[in-house]
Amino acid sequence: MSEKKEASPALKRSWFQELKAEFGKITWPKRNELFKEAAVVLVSAILIGVIIVVVDWLLNLGLQFIW
Repeated sequence: MSEKKEASPALKRSWFQELKAEFGKITWPKRNELFKEAAVVLVSAILIGVIIVVVDWLLNLGLQFIW
């Protein structure tokens, strides 16, 4: 069958060391970029909420007209 090849102890690193290395690769957004992106998310959420309310109101109005 297949044999498992184990890495040498010098090449083994703990999970936390690898995690720390990965966090070092992260590029965090600048403060102004973060505020702009957060504003876009909030405006989009509000806009979608308003659209849902309007569609719900129109459907409710249409159903009341039918019944």
